Amino acid sequence: MNLTLGFSPCPNDTFIFDALIHDKIDCHDLRFHVEYHDVETLNAKAFRGELDITKLSYHAFAYAVEDYELLDAGSALGFGVGPLLICKDAELAEELAQYIGGELPEHLRDLRVGIPGKYTTANFLLGLAFPTLQQKEELLFSEIEESLLDRRIDVGLIIHENRFTYMDKGLHKIADLGDFWEKTTGSPIPLGGIVIKRSLPDAVKKRVNALITESVRFGFANPKSGLDYIRSHAQEMDEQVMYQHIELYVNKYSENLGEIGREAIQKLFDQARALNLVPVTEKNIFLEK
Repeated sequence: MNLTLGFSPCPNDTFIFDALIHDKIDCHDLRFHVEYHDVETLNAKAFRGELDITKLSYHAFAYAVEDYELLDAGSALGFGVGPLLICKDAELAEELAQYIGGELPEHLRDLRVGIPGKYTTANFLLGLAFPTLQQKEELLFSEIEESLLDRRIDVGLIIHENRFTYMDKGLHKIADLGDFWEKTTGSPIPLGGIVIKRSLPDAVKKRVNALITESVRFGFANPKSGLDYIRSHAQEMDEQVMYQHIELYVNKYSENLGEIGREAIQKLFDQARALNLVPVTEKNIFLEK
């Protein structure tokens, strides 16, 4: 059986899927046709049901849950892994940091905010932490730092490897939105997951889940095995930063969500629904065990 598979070119995703797509584990009769896209493009493809299996943000999953269900393997969850809100001016960073979790004064509400996509979990967390920041502009995540330096935006929401590079460019942290989530919920922050079409046979869905688990385990056991492949897709990233990125986003929850991971995701969905940020559904979120 041939299956379409979409994930990002970021090191955490290429690390997770390296063994699966390069015949380092036995996939038997399953074959995967891979597409690489940024997370917001993957989100949009999921809304259109274009891929059999795809990475997407948990925020976006709320809009695709009628057609997809969540695998236990391949997710990005954890502590200290959340998006960062940053800006160019140290004084502005210090001022904004005082208002996290509350309303901004009038003179700060019209700040231009660069976000990596409307349906990213990062944008959902921004809405929880700074609900009155509404002047948002969608940008590729890799363009946000330069947009701040060029003053095309006032504030930027960064994800992925940019959390390791923004300080080198003279930018300043306003808030760690993952830390805000962790302190208010006590749960790891769910960023992105791997979903599979509900219409596929249950046996296939469970096999895919097991194979992704095996692929993650292969990567943990052989961390240098996919180095050339991972590097070929990383954005001008040196090896140290690349592996920092992997260590941050690939962990025990990537191998298996477990009860803690599932509870964190359910909590995110419940909060989003309580705030009328996402549609209500009767569908079960998770792949049945």
